[in-house]
Amino acid sequence: MDISTTANPAPVDDARLAEILANPGFGTHFTDHMVTIEWTPERGWHDARVTPYGPLTLDPATAVLHYAQETFEGMKAYRHEDGSVHLFRPEENAKRMVRSSRRLAFPELPVEDFVAAVEALVEADERWVPTNTDGGEKSLYLRPFMFASEAFLGVRPAQHVTFMVIASPAGAYFKGGIKPVTLWLTEDYTRAGRGGMGAAKTGGNYASSLVAQQEATANGCDQVVFLDGAEGKYVEELGGMNMYYVFDDGRIVTPQTGTILEGITRASIIELAGKLGHQVEERKLSIDEWRDGVASGAITEIFACGTAAVVTPVGSLKWDGGEAPAPASTELTMRIRQALVDVQFGRADDTFGWMHRVG
Repeated sequence: MDISTTANPAPVDDARLAEILANPGFGTHFTDHMVTIEWTPERGWHDARVTPYGPLTLDPATAVLHYAQETFEGMKAYRHEDGSVHLFRPEENAKRMVRSSRRLAFPELPVEDFVAAVEALVEADERWVPTNTDGGEKSLYLRPFMFASEAFLGVRPAQHVTFMVIASPAGAYFKGGIKPVTLWLTEDYTRAGRGGMGAAKTGGNYASSLVAQQEATANGCDQVVFLDGAEGKYVEELGGMNMYYVFDDGRIVTPQTGTILEGITRASIIELAGKLGHQVEERKLSIDEWRDGVASGAITEIFACGTAAVVTPVGSLKWDGGEAPAPASTELTMRIRQALVDVQFGRADDTFGWMHRVG
């Protein structure tokens, strides 16, 4: 796919950029450019371009605003010590967007075109990729997304689709050090059901988690835990993170996919844990097994993972009328986290072939 480039005539100046990169936060500052690719049935994917970052003009009847036909991805670019910039497993994000597109009745953007679009934006805004010192974890967060851009009111797949990529520098997820997150068990809300969109990365899944997250916050917790929609007894995932349970015999269990999002970090941890000598089981795990396992000491650690936080230890679990204490240890959790972060930032050998150099 040919991608044209129109440089931003008024990029953020160096002094202001230095201020932003010193304390980027998350998702609040955006780079100088964006990528756009259009699709129609007649022309397929066409008009791929890098242009100055700026607002979109949408007709009030634009289909995504009414029928939520939308998918997105989340990934990062990392600057290594030698100054080079690398993406973490971009082909896996591209493949997941293909799977999400099938579920949302979208055209499929080929993997190689997805990766080329992300690379084009990183190359255009390479100066926005933070440099780290003293083991820092700043990166450039990339948000590819696709939406129904046809102006039409009617329940059918859109005949005009727009794919875009934007980017935002991101600081370390945990300010002041990594601390176990407290979790709230929602017994009123579910994220997904059999045959639903749980395995697709689409905005509707996140929208459905927000009221439960409000509930968690009101009860003094950091995140919410969702159970399955069929029986209301099996752990699925958090609002935006996958779960792992470490047992006293060294086994690690993670909820099986189907109604949960297949995270790129999740898949990487399965490989990494195996290399570290731990058998990983993908199976159903009930909330009772969680509570009883922590109480008996059979479950020694619990952690969650995702693109933003990478890996975070899990502390106590609360629900209406009860609380399970934090597991006894975070040793393996932090070992896995450090091993993964070291590969991403080029501080350890990439024996898995995960890193994709840009340029």
